[in-house]
Amino acid sequence: MHLLNLGILAHVDAGKTSLTERLLHAAGVIDEIGSVDAGSTTTDTLALERQRGITIKSAVVSFPLDGVTVNLIDTPGHPDFIAEVERVLGVLDGAVLVVSAVEGVQAQTRVLMRTLRRLRIPTLVFVNKIDRRGARHDGVLREMARRFAVPLVPMGRPTALGTPAARFVPGLGPAALDGLADHDDDLLAAYLDGGVPEGLLRASLAAQTRRAAVHPVYFGSAITGAGVPELIDGVERLLPTAAGDPDGPLSARVFKIERGPAGEKVAYARVFAGTLRLRDRIPFGGIEGEQRRDEGHGGHEDDRAAGGRDSAGRARGRAAERRRRSRAVGRRAEGRVTALGVFERGTAQPRESAGAGRIVRIRGLGDIRVGDALGRPAITYRHHFAPPTLETVVVPGPGADRRSLHLALTQLAEQDPLIGVRHDELRGETSVSLYGEVQKEVVQATLADEYGLAVTFRGTTTLCIERPAGTGHAVEFNRKGLNPFLATVGLRVDPAPAGSGVAFRLEAELGSMPYAFFKAVEDTVRETLGQGLYGWQVTDCTVTMTHSGYSPRQSHAHQGFDKSMSSTGHDFRGLTPLVLIDALRRAGSLVHEPMHRFRLEAPADTLGALLPVLTRLGAVPGTTGTDGAHGVLEGTVPAARVHGLEQRLPGLTRGEGELETAFDHYAPVTRGTVPRRPRTGHNPLDRKEYLLNVTHRVGD
Repeated sequence: MHLLNLGILAHVDAGKTSLTERLLHAAGVIDEIGSVDAGSTTTDTLALERQRGITIKSAVVSFPLDGVTVNLIDTPGHPDFIAEVERVLGVLDGAVLVVSAVEGVQAQTRVLMRTLRRLRIPTLVFVNKIDRRGARHDGVLREMARRFAVPLVPMGRPTALGTPAARFVPGLGPAALDGLADHDDDLLAAYLDGGVPEGLLRASLAAQTRRAAVHPVYFGSAITGAGVPELIDGVERLLPTAAGDPDGPLSARVFKIERGPAGEKVAYARVFAGTLRLRDRIPFGGIEGEQRRDEGHGGHEDDRAAGGRDSAGRARGRAAERRRRSRAVGRRAEGRVTALGVFERGTAQPRESAGAGRIVRIRGLGDIRVGDALGRPAITYRHHFAPPTLETVVVPGPGADRRSLHLALTQLAEQDPLIGVRHDELRGETSVSLYGEVQKEVVQATLADEYGLAVTFRGTTTLCIERPAGTGHAVEFNRKGLNPFLATVGLRVDPAPAGSGVAFRLEAELGSMPYAFFKAVEDTVRETLGQGLYGWQVTDCTVTMTHSGYSPRQSHAHQGFDKSMSSTGHDFRGLTPLVLIDALRRAGSLVHEPMHRFRLEAPADTLGALLPVLTRLGAVPGTTGTDGAHGVLEGTVPAARVHGLEQRLPGLTRGEGELETAFDHYAPVTRGTVPRRPRTGHNPLDRKEYLLNVTHRVGD
């Protein structure tokens, strides 16, 4: 039987979970349709989801169609949980985007459609709530065509709009032919010749939908069931089924992790190729930055090379060739699959094996993380949405143990890596990165309900980054000056293009010391860049190792290895932060704040009052225009000011303004005091304090 992994996506309250219930009922998986308001839906299993009536975690259910098993993945609709949606996108064969016939296209709907188009995921559009008062047909179609700016193919028309008797009448009209002919020369030729056979029209529709060239549009109601049979027919006929060779090497990707009743990790993954079997021992892990390899130099930090010499870029040609060589996989581990489930007729069923195309639930992989590849990492895990731009300190309430809180937050971060737990041992504080205030409330409720921990939060701050302002170089030599470490490290910091991340390069001779020491330097560089001169993460730079040197292994006659005379990895891990921060000081760094692009629609006569407010908030209007009686403003605004703009908008626009924002880029902070972030751990900016903490001495 063919498999189809289908995502249901929408803006909050568009009726996505209700549609999931209706699909399961139509397929015979459930006998009674659950209610979001009553907290009885199949996919909203968390107590908090039932209480709030919103989806927080993605959920997988399965139902059969004629010849196709559909694994349906219900996703959150609120923008604060966009990371949960992101992880699902990489495992989908197709999607259904739900739009409300009453509210129309919302900001989140546009973000989702843009992402689906960028990833070329075949997508059907279901316009829900045609039975609700205020439901529209032509208006919503025009709104989608204008705001989505994608080819749409209406699959019929609704009747009795806005009443319980509303129905969907299927049929491809002239608009469908016009949309399809734009992307199909054979269809256009047949049209110009005076007639288009029905079979040719439907074949073209299926082919173009599977290529994500067009998007069929259905109208209906998840509550009454109107239009749902036609949508199911479209899912079966128009969307592509899962591909992959079940006999090939195993390749799978983890998109969700939860904890079982005993606290064990349960991983959800899509198998792209090969077959996963119960009791198999499988490798897994993620790519964590580029690492350099060179045959003959690897392994233990006590490996020897010829002599303890310092090197200052004597082999640039060979270093360039080495940089061109292989990329190594970062964190890798192995584990045995102790329980395996595949989704059939609603829930996961125990199985001995699962082949390509399946969504599986796995136990036994204790160190597994979201985004990990199982077996061969054929598909790179990429971020499709912006990272969180907010951070807050979690304050334990009365009776809440700090260690228990840190453990609980760490487990939550396993389920949602973008939560970004950051612990400050010196201050005894733990902070988390978030998308918004609703997510903060959910974290608070989860800690209380699942871990018995009462917490509050300090004020939310904006997460900034640092970028080098120029080039800086520093070096400290083994056994010279005030360097207490048995190591030579020279580093140069250069700015790199925005969005390029951090690159580590070698100009030092790779054979000048064991590979393990080079690896220790690179790992420490990446860790140290987590906190720059102002405490923010440093990015978009290239760090080049220009000098290297070590003291070879020393031992006395008839005695063992003498660490006091021989370099170890500790020497390089201890010295590197001092050298890197010195180089960064000389380069200088600029703090950049996150900027959101915005699109604001409001009555045209209110724009005069809006523009001064936008200016005071630091917004930079870009383009202005009109759409009927409404004016449209587009531009950028600091992320820290978005919440304030949202609060003031209703009063400035008589409640008719609509604001759409999304992260766009980072820009240098130019207004007010440059923000600083409290540092955690040992501080290489204070050399004396750092050496006292790391070596218990200041230096010779």
